[in-house]
Amino acid sequence: MLAKAPDPLDVMVGAKIRIFRTHRGMSQSDLAAKIGVAFQQVQKYEKGINRVGASRLSRIATVLGISIGDLFEPSGNGRSDSKSPFRLLAERDALRVLTAFSRTRDPRVRRAIALLVETIADLRPAARSAAARPAAVKRFLPRRSNAGT
Repeated sequence: MLAKAPDPLDVMVGAKIRIFRTHRGMSQSDLAAKIGVAFQQVQKYEKGINRVGASRLSRIATVLGISIGDLFEPSGNGRSDSKSPFRLLAERDALRVLTAFSRTRDPRVRRAIALLVETIADLRPAARSAAARPAAVKRFLPRRSNAGT
């Protein structure tokens, strides 16, 4: 029997739980202890593998200091998109990168960071040598000294 794919709404709610939890600096174990489940159950909720019941959803929202409605992303088309901003923020370290980016005030530095991340994301693993780096990225890398050669 084939495994049933997670419902997009369950995936979206799970992603929002992860975003709010990580934003508050709370581990999966901490959240699990406060709502009375094992951390593996929180992992399943965050991935959308297991649905969150109404009473547990209420406890999660209370622990995270949010309303239950905050866990449901408003959507004009009625579906959850895997490229939605909230789904993307649920990716590991994404919120950390965005938080650090928001502390950067210089517009030139912000553009450079965006370009750097986009360039890294677009590189194929075999093309990660120095020769494969675009000139725009090379401008921001520290220059190597030729001392000792």
